[in-house]
Amino acid sequence: MNRGSRSNKTLATIVSLSTIAVLSACGSQPRDIGSIRHTVVIIKENRTFDHYFGLFPGAEGTTIGMVSTGQIVPLIHLSSPSELSNLCNSWDCALEAMDGGKMDEFDLIDAGTLNAYTQLNGQDIPNYWAYAHNFALADKYFTSVHGPSLPNELFAFAAQSGGVIDNGSDFGSGVACDGGPAELVTVIDASGNRSKVSACFDFPTLADSLEKAGVSWKYYGDGPNVFSTIRSIRNSPAWYENFPSEAQFVSDAESGALPAMTWLGTSVGADEHPPESPCPGENWTVQVLNALMHGPDWNSTVVFIAWDDFGGLYDHVAPPQFDQFGLGPRVPLLIISPYAKRGYISHTVYEHSSILKFVETRYGLAPLTSRDAAASNMLDSFDFQQPPQPPLLLETHQCQ
Repeated sequence: MNRGSRSNKTLATIVSLSTIAVLSACGSQPRDIGSIRHTVVIIKENRTFDHYFGLFPGAEGTTIGMVSTGQIVPLIHLSSPSELSNLCNSWDCALEAMDGGKMDEFDLIDAGTLNAYTQLNGQDIPNYWAYAHNFALADKYFTSVHGPSLPNELFAFAAQSGGVIDNGSDFGSGVACDGGPAELVTVIDASGNRSKVSACFDFPTLADSLEKAGVSWKYYGDGPNVFSTIRSIRNSPAWYENFPSEAQFVSDAESGALPAMTWLGTSVGADEHPPESPCPGENWTVQVLNALMHGPDWNSTVVFIAWDDFGGLYDHVAPPQFDQFGLGPRVPLLIISPYAKRGYISHTVYEHSSILKFVETRYGLAPLTSRDAAASNMLDSFDFQQPPQPPLLLETHQCQ
């Protein structure tokens, strides 16, 4: 699936023809957000901005961190993936690590160790850095919730978590919405009281908004996904019609058959969840993006690559506090598009709901909650008047 080995002559021809096609389609009319006809969202797992991009030139990163004693320690370069622990990323651990915005107790959530104070560089994740150099990188993209994957991914699909603050016992199986044994998750109310509820929810998602507006959407993937916890999706024809395989994404991308809105789930071993190496996940990303960039939809596409939660890893920037749920610690966001500003680093505050706001802005959809209503639509990272950027076809690299 990796096409990076094509000859320079062939690649130049592809790029030239793609550019000519989009210029011909646009003519002399000014381009705007309507130039985006395909949005692709990929959500990876459990990495902070300082962990991946703390050394990236021009970004607000750091190579040091503060621990609970007030001591300043260096962020340790990980020379081997096996050095990284699976750290606590629960609601309580996130609040403890953040320490009211002091960002100095990441050691306490792992029994006083410095396992959270680690960092990679551009040689470790060269293709993510290449995307950042050539497209846009956000260094003020925060998680929506003080906590782990499920509540943050619910925000990424619905601009709320329904009060959920943990992953429950069986995240993603959707057995509750199937009418089977109840899968329980923890929710918190406005007074801070916690209770357990069945993981089947009735609030609307962006997919519901798109469906009502007649805008096409699909979730490609082979594993469990957060839509299985949404009753209106799980128990509707969409569950059988709008959830093709990951392999189908590659086919649709290469043939120009992508819907207007795509969520792409990651393969097993490609989600970059610690303590796994980021290398297989980065290679997977390169392969699917190469497939997309080879296809005819590249010139009308934006790809957002985000990480769902902080994974217990250190980040030094205190998140703004919008409400009871967040924002949580900072994570990376890559914005890859012909219309992304080349080499741009956005310092605008974004969160998972900002991706919804972009799509809502593009299609004139009403916000789902106060979160996406207030979120930035991320248009500062785009220049629709610039000549469309050509594909950036990259090579996968050998994993240790």
